[in-house]
Amino acid sequence: MADEVIITAALTGAGDTTRKSEFVPVTPEQIAKDAVEAAEAGAAVVHVHVRNVETGQGSRDVALYREVVERIKETGVDVVINLTAGMGGDLVIDTEDPLKPVDGTDLVNGLERLPHVEELLPDICTLDCGSLNFGDGSQLYISTPDMLRAGAERIQELGVKPELEIFDTGNLWFAKQLLAEGLLDEPPLFQLCTGIPWGAPPDPGLLQAMVNMLPEGANWASFALGRNQLRWVGLTAALGGNVRVGLEDNLYLSKGVKATNAQLVERAVTIVEGMGMRVATPDQAREQLGLVKR
Repeated sequence: MADEVIITAALTGAGDTTRKSEFVPVTPEQIAKDAVEAAEAGAAVVHVHVRNVETGQGSRDVALYREVVERIKETGVDVVINLTAGMGGDLVIDTEDPLKPVDGTDLVNGLERLPHVEELLPDICTLDCGSLNFGDGSQLYISTPDMLRAGAERIQELGVKPELEIFDTGNLWFAKQLLAEGLLDEPPLFQLCTGIPWGAPPDPGLLQAMVNMLPEGANWASFALGRNQLRWVGLTAALGGNVRVGLEDNLYLSKGVKATNAQLVERAVTIVEGMGMRVATPDQAREQLGLVKR
């Protein structure tokens, strides 16, 4: 069990949440502001998506990522930056003609998901380690073994730490294969994602099973969606992991009370410290994860 628990704030995501809460940041200015406030509240890491300013939908626009990162750095607030590289994997099919993609599809190969990572060289970027049915309906998230090998190799060349997004046990199995093939540097970093339909359910026994599958010496974190988010902080910390909170995964501080990112981080700090653990600073997070301060 680590002496310090790293808190990651997942600020906005790409889901259809902007109409559900006025606190979900959309513009680069709003996202950067939330990043700084989350860091000041105790987050050592901020996980960044960007959104189309006009529509509020998720975006792969490099200029938007650049503006967010520049705005964060201009403040002088120290925080580890984690950029998503999962955008570009969405496939929505016509059930009558499955070879015909329909509205909502944004599907590119593994390398085309990385131009913002190549330009900005964040501390961490995500690597979604498998394909899955993504919610009800006919949407799939596509991340094939060939795409993952290509993406992992390029991320390794860039010297960026991949955060291995694990949505089910088969994803974890394949991530370990990437490690065995030398496409990941030690120590690897796993994010055990639960509650995403239809990936791994937020079941404590399953989380323990996935923790048992991790390679020796791996760093790991976990989160759960919605009302399970904050209780998952305590469970994950008790099992020796790092934690993630934020409006990407949950909009509420308590039943009927909408949250900000900073408030969710503050609550995570309270939980971690209430369990007799310490919250990691950005420098402690870098040391634990094997990162070089950029």
